[in-house]
Amino acid sequence: MSLSIGIVGLPNVGKSTLFNALLKKQQAFVANYPFATIEPNIGIVSVPDERLNRLSQIEKDEHKMSGFPPIIPATVSFVDIAGLVKGASVGEGLGNKFLSHIREVDAIAQVVRYFKDSNIVRSDSSTDAKNDLEVVNTELILADIQTLEKQQEPRKAPAKEDIYRWEAVQKLRKGLNEGKLAKDVQLTEEEKDAAKGLQLMTSKPMFIIANVDEEDLKNDYGPDVIPVCAKTESELSELSEEEQIQYLKELGVEQSGLERVIKEGYKILDLISFLTAGEKEVRAWTIKKGTNAVNAAGVIHTDFTKKFIKAEVVSFDNFVEFVGWKGAREHGKTMFEGRDYIVKDGDVVEFKIGT
Repeated sequence: MSLSIGIVGLPNVGKSTLFNALLKKQQAFVANYPFATIEPNIGIVSVPDERLNRLSQIEKDEHKMSGFPPIIPATVSFVDIAGLVKGASVGEGLGNKFLSHIREVDAIAQVVRYFKDSNIVRSDSSTDAKNDLEVVNTELILADIQTLEKQQEPRKAPAKEDIYRWEAVQKLRKGLNEGKLAKDVQLTEEEKDAAKGLQLMTSKPMFIIANVDEEDLKNDYGPDVIPVCAKTESELSELSEEEQIQYLKELGVEQSGLERVIKEGYKILDLISFLTAGEKEVRAWTIKKGTNAVNAAGVIHTDFTKKFIKAEVVSFDNFVEFVGWKGAREHGKTMFEGRDYIVKDGDVVEFKIGT
């Protein structure tokens, strides 16, 4: 599976600049006026994972290869969605079209303007960071209320699922009218399952990207808020890996904005990565936390689910310590696991598949 993060916010808060920097290329059109982005720009980036480099080195040495086996990292899709404005839920700006794009992503990253630049035009509905957040959240809530108002009470003798769905609709409608996001409305597990088909935007996991000035990168903006300087990210994208490390060190931060954004996306969606290693390639695969071995195998190929026999598993640390599969096996650090084994982050796995 691949994670998709929608980048949303008011016009001119730096969404497209940040998007370009994250992709390390000028893919989105950047301009200093509202609605420079009309269609959503979609870009796929690799998930930074130093473990893959280590696995590639081990495989090269163990098999006495002349070159390194290819590294295939997990990926994240970023979707740069055009700026929302006050009234988007009723079609202001180009709102309805853009709101539909938000429904298609796994998580929402709201970019909020904290940087100080009088040369960058603010949209009419933008005054400060708190107001900007309220405007975007209000428009998402209003759009979700419209969705809920279209729902009809089930007829006589409804199925249990229809009852749960209607109960969820009533609770959600009440909560949203009180200004809550759908994800913050208390529902039973049955109601949550029944409400998934509603595709409410405010039920999606969300976090905030504070677009700050470079000197403010080390400031604490609160939980679920990631300070990122879009201009700094643009400069980083032009540097080599070694130069990036040095630049970040000079700024007093350990990770780039890209790394922190992806890390937050994985956290709020409960995602982890397991690894595969061999002469042909080393690779990271994204799964939900709590995924069992047979379903993890299905991420590699759907046929693996049907033909699954067992999985040979070793932790990344043991794989490195004993220098590959051979050493880990000789020291008894690999285990054969069945279908129900819960795959852990960093597990190095070799699936045994029948014919």
